[in-house]
Amino acid sequence: MFYSLQGEGRNTGRAAVFVRFAGCNLRCPFCDTEFDTYREMTAEEIVMEINSLGPQPSALSPLVVLTGGEPTLQVDEAFVDLLHRHGYEVAMESNGTRPAPKNLDWLTVSPKVLGDKLPASGEWRQPDELKVVFDENTDPEAYLSHFSSLVFSSKPLLYLQPCDTGDAERNKTVIQACVAYIKQHPKWRLSLQTHKLIDIP
Repeated sequence: MFYSLQGEGRNTGRAAVFVRFAGCNLRCPFCDTEFDTYREMTAEEIVMEINSLGPQPSALSPLVVLTGGEPTLQVDEAFVDLLHRHGYEVAMESNGTRPAPKNLDWLTVSPKVLGDKLPASGEWRQPDELKVVFDENTDPEAYLSHFSSLVFSSKPLLYLQPCDTGDAERNKTVIQACVAYIKQHPKWRLSLQTHKLIDIP
């Protein structure tokens, strides 16, 4: 857990406490999660640590971001309710392969694989944004089509995020390709990992 600024998507620039859950049902090669160590905590212990890290709940809409790993493996509606009772706004980033709690305030789905069975529509909490990690081989429309079987009451925001490959020269190529794609398909927006650009956690 740490207190920083949200670096990606619609909430870029907002101060937030990040709770990174261990474990994932995918193992993507570009993932920045360290999977080897973790600390078991109760829901109440997590909230106590959140309280010690960020602004007090009396502040205007303090944000907690649940991420991972894949947080839907551990987070349920009862935990989100607990955070709400403590005065927090709750966002989650998920890979979209499992149902997310319906009482989230914001849901980012960042799909990593195609072909996986989606949660049933009745279980599904509609995403507020769809954020696709982009490299030279990505077909964003395929991801969008993958989710088209779900009936959304409103359309999620669509973001493309250039993949950080760890290679500065390749990253330049990926960013240029991503910008070019968005210019040709303006329904997508650019999401940059601004926390990496300004070197904060």
